[in-house]
Amino acid sequence: MDKMGIIALESAQKGGQRVCRILQEWRGEDYLIPCECPRFNSGEAKGIIKESVRDKDIYILVDVCNNSLTYKMDGSANRMSPDDHYQDLKRIISACAGRASRITVIMPFLYESRQHRKTMRESLDCAVMLQELAAMGVQYIVTFDAHDPRMQNVVPLKGLENISPALQFTQALLTEYEDIRIDGEHLMFIAPDEGATERVVFLASIFGVNIGMFYKRRDYTRIVDGRNPIIAHDFCGGDITGMDVIVVDDMIDSGGSMLDVTRQLKSRGAKRIFIFSTFGLFSKGFDQFDRAYEEGAFDRIFTTNLVHQKEALLQKEYYFSVNMERYIAAIIDTMNRGESMQEITRPAHRIQEMIRLYKGQ
Repeated sequence: MDKMGIIALESAQKGGQRVCRILQEWRGEDYLIPCECPRFNSGEAKGIIKESVRDKDIYILVDVCNNSLTYKMDGSANRMSPDDHYQDLKRIISACAGRASRITVIMPFLYESRQHRKTMRESLDCAVMLQELAAMGVQYIVTFDAHDPRMQNVVPLKGLENISPALQFTQALLTEYEDIRIDGEHLMFIAPDEGATERVVFLASIFGVNIGMFYKRRDYTRIVDGRNPIIAHDFCGGDITGMDVIVVDDMIDSGGSMLDVTRQLKSRGAKRIFIFSTFGLFSKGFDQFDRAYEEGAFDRIFTTNLVHQKEALLQKEYYFSVNMERYIAAIIDTMNRGESMQEITRPAHRIQEMIRLYKGQ
């Protein structure tokens, strides 16, 4: 077990401090290493680490989705974008100057993971990012519910741990609702598009229930905002009349597609509709979610606190925040001790045990 240090960038500072407090309770030491990325008036910046990292096992936490932060440029406030956060990450890695024994980046939302493949003459940003970090000396990258887990093939000689939050979602649901009937006649998992199928199959297999899937029909003759617009969502699945359904996806961005799916499920006779989404971005606000909730289009939204959460979201009656800080602390503790990550990456046995307890078996 190597000496450890945790560096939380400004984007992940609050969560990083809480993770360090948890580790301090477990191990009796404070591992937080202060850092900052001050900016010049031109908008340029530099990374500063305020303690030695020599021969330490360093874990750097960054939230590339934190759009609540700003910096001054030419006298005006600029909101920090994912690009700004990624540049700050590279600055801090550079400030380590090769002195750390190992560097692990904990990046819950994988930077540029939505630009994960080429369909025309376009950039492949996520792959470039992974190769850049590998070239800078990063040995491991820990992310959650990557949009396309095949991105780990870009850096096959480095570790990319793609963690599933399925255990925490299951805990949250079964703690909040005591009347979920876990069998094929009363519960179904739904994939809102073909990309979410693997997540849904994993959970449905553990719960022992069936799945349904929506197919996104797109207009491939047009490109709007860099992609082909969705024409309709077509449902593939059995009868859901009177059933509880759980829609599972990696993120809620604007939310239009998700709400279209929930309305279709409600029109098909679904009893209650729960949404599991690892990242709740809500990039177009909450008005459409408020209206949909009032209409009865869904019952509860569960997202994690892995990315910045807007204060207004935390006040919503229909929202449940799934806390992941203890899990991140466990990941850091496990990696630093050199133990296997298998149970943390896909904790199928722990979910099954939880279901057995819930059923009273």
